[in-house]
Amino acid sequence: MNSRTHSRLLVLHVMVGALLLVLVGRMWVLQVAQGEEYQAIAANNRTRDIVVPAIRGSILDDAGRPLVRNRTALVISVDKTALGRQPDQGKTVLARLAGVLGTTPEQLELKTRLCSPTVPRPCWPGSPYQPIPVDDRASAKEGLQILERPEDFDGVIAQVQAVREYPEPEGASAAQTLGYLQPVTQEELDKREGLKVTGYSGVDLIGRDGLEASYDADLRGEPGVRRVNVDARGRVTGVASEEEAVPGSHLVTNLDAKVQAAVEDALAEQVAAVKKIGGDPAAAGVVLEVETGKVVALASYPTYDPKVWTGGISQAEYDALLGPKRGEPLISRAIAGQFPPGSTFKISSLAAAVADGYSLNGIYPCPGSYNVGSRAFTNFRSTPYPPMSLHRAIVVSCDTIFYRFAYEEWIRDGSTKPVPDPKDPMIKMARVFGFGTRTGIDLPGEAPGRIPDRDWKKSYWESTKEIDCKRAKTGYPEIKDTGHAAYLTAIAKENCLEGHMWRAGDAANFSVGQGNVLVTPLQLARAYAAVANGGTLVVPQVAKAVVRPDGTVVREIKPERGTRLQVDKKTLDYMRKALAAVTTEGTAAGVFGGFPMDKVHVAGKTGTAEAYGYKDTAWFASFAPAKNPRYAVVAMVTDAGTGGTYAAPAVRKIYEAIYGFGDEPAALENGEIPAKLPKVG
Repeated sequence: MNSRTHSRLLVLHVMVGALLLVLVGRMWVLQVAQGEEYQAIAANNRTRDIVVPAIRGSILDDAGRPLVRNRTALVISVDKTALGRQPDQGKTVLARLAGVLGTTPEQLELKTRLCSPTVPRPCWPGSPYQPIPVDDRASAKEGLQILERPEDFDGVIAQVQAVREYPEPEGASAAQTLGYLQPVTQEELDKREGLKVTGYSGVDLIGRDGLEASYDADLRGEPGVRRVNVDARGRVTGVASEEEAVPGSHLVTNLDAKVQAAVEDALAEQVAAVKKIGGDPAAAGVVLEVETGKVVALASYPTYDPKVWTGGISQAEYDALLGPKRGEPLISRAIAGQFPPGSTFKISSLAAAVADGYSLNGIYPCPGSYNVGSRAFTNFRSTPYPPMSLHRAIVVSCDTIFYRFAYEEWIRDGSTKPVPDPKDPMIKMARVFGFGTRTGIDLPGEAPGRIPDRDWKKSYWESTKEIDCKRAKTGYPEIKDTGHAAYLTAIAKENCLEGHMWRAGDAANFSVGQGNVLVTPLQLARAYAAVANGGTLVVPQVAKAVVRPDGTVVREIKPERGTRLQVDKKTLDYMRKALAAVTTEGTAAGVFGGFPMDKVHVAGKTGTAEAYGYKDTAWFASFAPAKNPRYAVVAMVTDAGTGGTYAAPAVRKIYEAIYGFGDEPAALENGEIPAKLPKVG
């Protein structure tokens, strides 16, 4: 053997030896250094994790009556991913499933397609990787057909689970306050780390509105995990381990089902009356405990049945809930509806005038009209009265006294050329009463209302001047009423030239809750509660406590401490006495005739606000008993008429229900809401 051959064999031996060393080293790494890691991976190939849904907690009223609870249902779901792996994309399976469920393959296709801006309902708004529920009311016979023939229903899941139910205790719905559930979206899954998904309503449905959304984390609970052994074909051969699900907690609220039902019934009666005269009304009602801000009732019209979300929703149903055709029933007018408050706003304007130097005990003229600049502003129906006190001005609702206050303050502030840092006493006092800001209620979607001022007026003018200037030239030829068209054209010309200015008419309208002033019924109820309780602006609170299913109290939800009104105590005392006289000798005396004032004296104020293109918005804001106030009650009905005709009757019926002055027993025993938590278990 020559030297060249010997050298080549030597190199080959070295290479083979090196490769063997590398192989031995790699085997040592796999079996020793990383042995535990790869052992776990191998075990995972033989096991599967199944997320076990937690039962969602119930929502209860202050006496423990269920406003929302769960019912047991057999739910049929479809795994879109599993169907997609089949040769025909699961069409054969869907056809078999349709036959079992008594529907059509086309309907199942619609329910299992993914929602998008261009895809109408029904569709699936959740994650594409979740099993999609297609029937939540399947019978045992239908479920057995699926479970006994898994080879024919690959990708179909049948499982008993909890589905939301709305029992309406005492006839109370509270739909907008309770809220609703919808499937979790992929975007939410991406944002919410640790959210376990099963495809079943107990886990994948999350609160979209109302209390269901605000307290979703408490109601949801913690899903469990069951790890099962599977064979090579994926069939379960046993349970390796199991972590049990933790049921969600119950939410006890300050709502009282009997009072809630009374508010809903009272509003429904007034809405029916308005419809008889051709109106197309919306309505809202609020009952607050004046000392704490506890929300005893919160109602809105039009309303809807929250069961519509269970088991999917059609496009027609979806459009009806969101569109204006049926009045957008998803919106809670009580917290998100914004309306001019009319004369109910005068509590703020009176406090502002007194703080600005007008005598609380003075006598003021109340003519039928008062010239604000070159325009006459009138009382309701231009009714003149003899000179009167501020007490009497509240009782009979004299507007011209407040127009005068506002106009004189506007002049002192420099009129259209304001002095540096104008006082604007009525605007500032309105903010002191909480108008123009959210109350902080524990519900999503609350509106702030609007307190217009000089900056707002300028900003609004900049956004609308183009169309105003165009209308100043073209007029309103489409309006047949020539007088009204001429009026609108004159307004357009005025707005085009000087719409950025805070004018005398703006100040006058502001003083009586008209013009661009907007409030929510909840804001108004809170303001009247502040007058009633001596000057504390409470924070409204719906929830009362979170309680475990075994009755253990997780936490009590105490109302937040309110801020003090910067209003003199003498002024508040004066207003309480004036408001108490409204129902005995003022604008609401006719409505409260025969009411047992010796037992519960109701104090309040009517409001009638003009709304362009509609009949007046009717208001009545109140508290009772007048000498020792417990509750503030507000009712509002749009497209109606005067507050004394269409809102005050609703408030009377609510008080009659609370104290048992009608045919039914008192909704609240001794007129008091329960102090203790109900027994839950």
